[in-house]
Amino acid sequence: MPDDVAALVNRIDAEFSALGDKIKRAQGEKQQEHRDRQQRLATFEKELETLPEVWKPRLEALVKRFGDRAKVAPRTDSSSRAVTMDFQSEMARIKLRFSAATDQEVRNLIVNYDLEVLPTLMQFESHSQAQWPLDAIDRKAIGDWVDDRIVSFVKTYLSLHENEYYLREHMVQDPVAGVRFPKFAAAAKGEWGGKTYYFIGEETRREYEASHGAPSK
Repeated sequence: MPDDVAALVNRIDAEFSALGDKIKRAQGEKQQEHRDRQQRLATFEKELETLPEVWKPRLEALVKRFGDRAKVAPRTDSSSRAVTMDFQSEMARIKLRFSAATDQEVRNLIVNYDLEVLPTLMQFESHSQAQWPLDAIDRKAIGDWVDDRIVSFVKTYLSLHENEYYLREHMVQDPVAGVRFPKFAAAAKGEWGGKTYYFIGEETRREYEASHGAPSK
């Protein structure tokens, strides 16, 4: 083989060899990246186990302060990722939820606050989110954030029931949910036996229809 061709072959082989080395390095990096992610995931799972220590006593205090103002049914999911509280009052169906998650790279602890009120009579903080690096969790800051969200919820609840005082002459009641609300806020309605019924949502209207037949036209 001529020297110049041999040199070309060597150069080609070098390129193939370089590619092989590059692939091996990439595989090694991916494997290490996977191991690191698994370690971060283990840290996240460990943090989840202790989160109830932050929000449980605060939510217990909230339930205690509510007393007989509303029926409260708290429940925590099996993974400790979320706690949900259902408040059943005469004015609305209210669901308060705190949950924990992480980002795709598993580098941050993300805490969510979600509030659902049916029927919706006013603007309120329905969602809020905060996050902390997994390697720098600040439990006091998490506690303070949860405290602020709870106070925000209490303000929403009290404002909601303040509306009842001013709107009491215009109030109707969902026959399924047992919730009283202003007629203008009804999400659905129907007439049965010559009487108009108002509902907080299509779900309760369908429930009523299922047991009483289709509404009259």
